[in-house]
Amino acid sequence: MSDSQLRQDIIDELEFDPSIYGEHIGVAVDNNVVSLAGHVNSYAEKLAAIAAARRVTGVHAIAENIDVRYPYQNKTNDDQIAKRASDILKWDIMAPRDIDVLVQDGWVTLSGHADWYYQKTAAEDDIRKLSGVRGVSNKITIKPSVEADNVKSKIDAALKRLAEVEANAIHVTVKDGSKVILEGKVENWDERRAVENAAWSTAGVESVEDRLTIA
Repeated sequence: MSDSQLRQDIIDELEFDPSIYGEHIGVAVDNNVVSLAGHVNSYAEKLAAIAAARRVTGVHAIAENIDVRYPYQNKTNDDQIAKRASDILKWDIMAPRDIDVLVQDGWVTLSGHADWYYQKTAAEDDIRKLSGVRGVSNKITIKPSVEADNVKSKIDAALKRLAEVEANAIHVTVKDGSKVILEGKVENWDERRAVENAAWSTAGVESVEDRLTIA
């Protein structure tokens, strides 16, 4: 597929998604690497635009420089965002309990620790939806409450159970018993995410370094 055709496919996908107002988003493609620029009205819309680009066949990597510009009348003060963020994290049973929230000019920084990666992502997902948020820095660290045991063999077995993943194309390395490195090739972003999730779902894993490439 040519870069010009891939660019048009991405533009079409942005226009097709009703959650995105793509008129102010610019798209450039160079050798299957996509650059997104421009501005949107919310952080959720920015993430939706990136997700839309990932859905398009042929996209190997994405560089984004999309600004979030809330209308002035909808601007939310940092203290309001911080209060809402703290409340929603307390209400979400999936989010970790030990989380600190810092808000500066609409940008939210989360810190603390969680037992599992899904708890870290749950906390970020909660914040992404709040009005006034311009971005999220997720600095929550994973500190498993269970010890790592046979991590590599468990991840390899999990990959073989995934119908959409070619397990033989993935190489798993484990350092210090709990730090996972993923290498190899996958067909698309969904496969890449599935491999990452398999690694993070293994008991005792503290970190995952994703070196996977999209074929």
